[in-house]
Amino acid sequence: MAAIAILLRPGAVLANAIGAVERARAAYCGLPRASQPPLTESRKLDEVARLLASGSTLGRAELRARYRAARSLSIEITGATDDAAIERIVGQRFCRQLADPRLRQIGAYGHGEDGLWIVVAQPFTTPPRRDAAIVSRRVLALTNEARAHARTCGRRRFPPAPPLTLSAALTRAARAHSRDMAAHNFFSHTGSGGSSPGERARRAGYRWSLVGENIAGGLGTPRKAVAAWLASPAHCANIMTAGFRQMGVAFAVDGRSGDVIYWTEDFGRPLSRTQSRPRAAHVR
Repeated sequence: MAAIAILLRPGAVLANAIGAVERARAAYCGLPRASQPPLTESRKLDEVARLLASGSTLGRAELRARYRAARSLSIEITGATDDAAIERIVGQRFCRQLADPRLRQIGAYGHGEDGLWIVVAQPFTTPPRRDAAIVSRRVLALTNEARAHARTCGRRRFPPAPPLTLSAALTRAARAHSRDMAAHNFFSHTGSGGSSPGERARRAGYRWSLVGENIAGGLGTPRKAVAAWLASPAHCANIMTAGFRQMGVAFAVDGRSGDVIYWTEDFGRPLSRTQSRPRAAHVR
């Protein structure tokens, strides 16, 4: 997030700030409208801009307006006399930021002669629920790609590990926990009813001798989720544990929760016919 203020001589602030930003992107920033989709106005970003005008910080304003941004930029202009002045200032000062093609939405708030607040953002997006199976296979592929190479997790060195296969039962356990975290707005290996990863796996019908769990929140893609786990020594160790043979993974989304999206990756080794009880559970 970035916040920048420009002060000009006092004067009336005109209302067409959004159009001025679009014209500045085309005229000053070299972004032809034919190849660059226009910014779309967001009522939530209008509210973010209004909160900025009342003295809020950008991050706090987004939180209060319930707008989740992957990245955002706020511009404060005081005393612009017309749209042309807004266009010129934006084009001359903010092209580097506004040229980012990932920025898709805009909001603005004018407060009379006191100023104009503009917010441009890339909205935080999550995988569609209908793509759950595709996402699971993608996480599996990324996890197995990591296991295929020796890796250091914190201070521990792991050799390459055999590839995992997807387990329907572990996927059910992962889905239940992700939905639980999303619905009850918490982030923990302990479920809202007090369940543990091992208990959830058994409840889903998985008889295990070894079980482990990784969780993540607020990460919008499978690649980001797996990268975050690999960057954490304990989560990385779960991924690299050769004793695991299967995994299940699921995400759940709830825009009212703090992290919006919650991931659970459950690992397991089935109980063999000669084993009568589980060996161990790994929780990261």
